[in-house]
Amino acid sequence: MTDGVTVIIDFYEDSIDALHGIVHDSLLQRPGKIYVLSTHFHPDHFNREILSWHNIRPDIVYLLSKDILRHHKASLDDAIFLLKGDTYEDDLLQVKAFGSTDSGDSFLIRLQGLTLFHAGDLNNWHWRDESTPQEIKKAESDFLTELKPISAEAPEVDVAMFPVDRRMGSDYAKGAKQFLEKIKSTIFVPMHFGNDYVGGNAFCSSAEAAGSVFLQIDYRGQCFDITKLLNNIKNDGK
Repeated sequence: MTDGVTVIIDFYEDSIDALHGIVHDSLLQRPGKIYVLSTHFHPDHFNREILSWHNIRPDIVYLLSKDILRHHKASLDDAIFLLKGDTYEDDLLQVKAFGSTDSGDSFLIRLQGLTLFHAGDLNNWHWRDESTPQEIKKAESDFLTELKPISAEAPEVDVAMFPVDRRMGSDYAKGAKQFLEKIKSTIFVPMHFGNDYVGGNAFCSSAEAAGSVFLQIDYRGQCFDITKLLNNIKNDGK
């Protein structure tokens, strides 16, 4: 969130319980414009509850991947639906949908002078310990193909949110490393690690080696002031 604007991405449960936490107790009560984004229909990225928030905040703008509509998780009049290549823009926010190596989209977001990237399920999903060499090669090729137009559009971002999921087995962070090789990211935020905070935070040294400030996440509901952090980075000349 920034001054007068709140963006909620891929909500599936709140930080305390179904009715309490950062979203229900704070963000939905926050003055200003609220945008709710979902990159795809998987239940750990999309919860139909978000559509009921319109009763609390009738001015919410919903920007959802079109696969959510295709899988009948929402109706045409519930949201603005984005396919790969589509752009939504108003006087506060710009969201461009890029591809994924799983379902739906990834999102490049421009907001009040900041550029943010949310990968959704875009990753080099190679499962090296289980896959054949051919499957690994294809997974990497598919990932780099999707990454190419993103890096062309935004070779640098202020904040990158990208999967670092130890369930993939050895070399699980390869996609995140490749992402940072292609797109310079001032702040790197790990995601898709569930409650495996140790696994997510293990990427810290790799992110720092790539020139990023790593956002270490240690518990549900943890909050960070990204604007302040970016200002500190700028002042430190990083």
